[in-house]
Amino acid sequence: MLKDLAVRIAHVGSTAVPGLAAKPLIDIDVLLRSVSDLPQVIAALASIGYRRRGDLGILGREAFRAPASAFPHHLYVRTEGREYGRHLAFRDYLRTHPEDAAAYASLKRELAGTLRDHREAYNNAKAEFVEKILRKASSPEMLSKLAVPSKAGSA
Repeated sequence: MLKDLAVRIAHVGSTAVPGLAAKPLIDIDVLLRSVSDLPQVIAALASIGYRRRGDLGILGREAFRAPASAFPHHLYVRTEGREYGRHLAFRDYLRTHPEDAAAYASLKRELAGTLRDHREAYNNAKAEFVEKILRKASSPEMLSKLAVPSKAGSA
């Protein structure tokens, strides 16, 4: 349905990191090729039962509630790539650094025990750890591992 409008679709969030403590709820990020495609995407998703929730305070993102008959998930449609890239960098770093993934899991468990009913406070309490991981994920060493070697003779 979104194939011609999306640049990428990715499974992100804690369920995208094997072994990481997570609620049984999948986070899906869709990066659109253009912000001008957003009205078409909203209409297409509405036609199959998704309910638009707005940006929920994050510019460049639209959240959608899945139909009751669908598997439990959050669907986020993004019109800019920076935050999408941050999600992928965080996910990919934790997938390849089990010590940091374990530390994140421990933090999440601790916060879930004290802030279970306070979603915003829970997210704010994780922010420092998340930013630390994102700094590590964007280090020159990590970025060089992501670089695609160029082919000889290609422009």
